[in-house]
Amino acid sequence: MILDNVIHGNITGLDSVIYGTITGFDLIETVVFLIIAILIARLVVIYLRRSLKDRMSRDIMEITIKVIYYTIIVIAVLFALKRLEIELSGLLVAGGIIGIVIGFATQSIVGNLISGLFLMIERPIKIGDQVDIDGTSGYVEDIHTVSTIIRTYEGLYVRIPNEKVFTNKITNYVANTARRFQYVVGIRYSDDADEAIEIIKDLIEEHPIALKNPSPKVFVDNLGDNAVNIIVRIWAPPTEWYDLKMEMLWKIKKGLEENEIEIAFPQQTVWFANELRKKEVS
Repeated sequence: MILDNVIHGNITGLDSVIYGTITGFDLIETVVFLIIAILIARLVVIYLRRSLKDRMSRDIMEITIKVIYYTIIVIAVLFALKRLEIELSGLLVAGGIIGIVIGFATQSIVGNLISGLFLMIERPIKIGDQVDIDGTSGYVEDIHTVSTIIRTYEGLYVRIPNEKVFTNKITNYVANTARRFQYVVGIRYSDDADEAIEIIKDLIEEHPIALKNPSPKVFVDNLGDNAVNIIVRIWAPPTEWYDLKMEMLWKIKKGLEENEIEIAFPQQTVWFANELRKKEVS
């Protein structure tokens, strides 16, 4: 009997009119509808995460999921407003006035929101990229509508407002397909520079990760006070850049030493005046 009364809206108080033709039962029905819509939206998000995980990059997937989630919520809210006989025109006018007042009070939040939308459209950074934003370097963990999350190389969690991300210089270390690093290798004047260059070129050629295109460059750049300076420029995939840089430096040092070519170190030759006089007398 109670269930039948609930279904037909006959429980005392629920069938009474709140405003217009809307009863208490209509209000409860609308709230239940919104709750179900939110649950459906979350189930859709879970399904999309599982089905799209291996089909598209993480950043595009997250943007797609957020758009679909909020679209479902907005449609549900519009249906709920229509069910409650709320005129959207009047709501828009009231919302516009409230929006102006809130806008002045929350300019930074609005700026972050707009900047977040521009970041999602322009996509100068993606989730997983190694970046430097206004002096903060690390991996992009997530891009929200109002902020971007960076995990630094030290493992720190850094939240940067999107307005700051969008208006500051962004250095993306992995946006291009290749990244170059450079050494300055100084050898003694008594060593053969041509032989040293060939040794270094062979070491680069033998390494499977060092890129052939763009091609590496090895050449004498400067005749210094204590050494013949050889410039070594190597290109690598951005994800392997740092490991290759550390590995090749040691390989070059060992390769030169094995061929009796030594890395020069600062030194000075000092002539004493007394010794010069003795040589002149003799």
